[in-house]
Amino acid sequence: MKSWRIVVVDDESLMAGALKLFLELADDLKVVGIASNGLQAVSLCKQLRPDVVLMDLQMPVLDGVSATRRITAEHPQIKVVVVTTFASPEAVVPALRAGASGYLLKDSRPEEVVAAVHDVIQGRSPMSPKITGALIETIRHGDPPSPPLIAPTLSARDREVLDRLAQGLGNTDMARELHITESAVKSRIAQLMSKFEVASRVQVLIRACELGLVRPHLRSRTGEASAPD
Repeated sequence: MKSWRIVVVDDESLMAGALKLFLELADDLKVVGIASNGLQAVSLCKQLRPDVVLMDLQMPVLDGVSATRRITAEHPQIKVVVVTTFASPEAVVPALRAGASGYLLKDSRPEEVVAAVHDVIQGRSPMSPKITGALIETIRHGDPPSPPLIAPTLSARDREVLDRLAQGLGNTDMARELHITESAVKSRIAQLMSKFEVASRVQVLIRACELGLVRPHLRSRTGEASAPD
């Protein structure tokens, strides 16, 4: 069984230790490093090349958003999941723009943290329900972007993938629905990132929402799309 390598970043040693304990309850997860600030996190990622980083936001020396931006720019293959107490759009949006692939609150249950790591490894973008709601409200009621954004030219296949991103599907489910390989899905998402001039699949979704091309409508567990009220 493959062991996925995790780096935990939190300036509270008790929280960092708890996350390590929760994660290593899963047979396929291994915490290979713990950092107490963003600069240490950047250094550990360079040394250890983990698969996933769990990132706090408010830390000394270098904050979590800045550290996330540096890590995802230098190591695009590393997935960053924010784990923080801040649920406001002012905290969520900068973190996602910096390249975070997921966003959890520190009141999440241990099994939710483990599930989020597995989700992000499989190409999904896990978020606490409160975060999803705040993000949707920001997109629905936020001010228009300035300067005005210009929508890229999208093919029919681009739009199919984009719509499924908005439904929260991972690469495996997209491949099954679109009758293509997971490699083809990854290639399509990479093309969307290039067309939207962003650095992650979450940023693709944010930009597409800003342009009015899609709106989040996460699927229920039965598989049917569920649009926000």
